[in-house]
Amino acid sequence: MAWDAGWLLAAERRYSPNFNARPHGTTVDLVVLHHISLPPGVFGGDEVAAFFENRLDPDGNAELESIAHMQVSAHFFLRRDGTVQQFVSCDDRAWQAGVSCWRGRHACNDYSIGIEIEGDAVQSFTTEQYAALDPLLAAVATRYPIRAVTTHSEIAAGRKIDPGPTFDFSRLARRWGV
Repeated sequence: MAWDAGWLLAAERRYSPNFNARPHGTTVDLVVLHHISLPPGVFGGDEVAAFFENRLDPDGNAELESIAHMQVSAHFFLRRDGTVQQFVSCDDRAWQAGVSCWRGRHACNDYSIGIEIEGDAVQSFTTEQYAALDPLLAAVATRYPIRAVTTHSEIAAGRKIDPGPTFDFSRLARRWGV
C-alpha cells in the first residue's frame, strides 16, 4: 500500500487537530491496539470521528458529556465493516496512549501508532475488522520498523482494558510479538 507523508492512501482521510510532532530522532516501532465505541456499546455512528475531530455533541448523553472536552486522537480507526479511517499522519504523534510504558520505555505516544478498533470488551469484533487489520498492520510495517503490536491494556496496566477479552489475537496473520 502506498503512503504520502505518513498518510496511508488506502485509508479514508479524516483530520484530527489532536496531535503534535514526535520528538526529534524518534523511531516509530510500536503499534498500540485499542477499542472504542461512542456512546459505549453503540456502533456505526459518527461519534468516534466527531470525538477525534473535537466536534462531539453530547446532546444530553451523560457519558458523552463526560468526555466531550477531551482532546484525543488515534492514527487509525477501524470500523465494524472493515473501513479504515486515518485521523493523524503516522509521522506525527497522535494523542492515543496517555500515561503509558512499554518494556521500560515511557510515553508510548512518542514512538507508537495507535489503531482504534470499533468495539468494546463485550461484543466480538467482526470478521471484516480482522480482514482489514492484517493488511493495515502489514502496510504500517512496510513504512516503519515495527517491532511489536501491543494493547492499550498492556501499556497502561490497571488503567485501561482495551481491546479487551473479545479481541482474538489468534486471528492476526502474524504474531507481532503480542
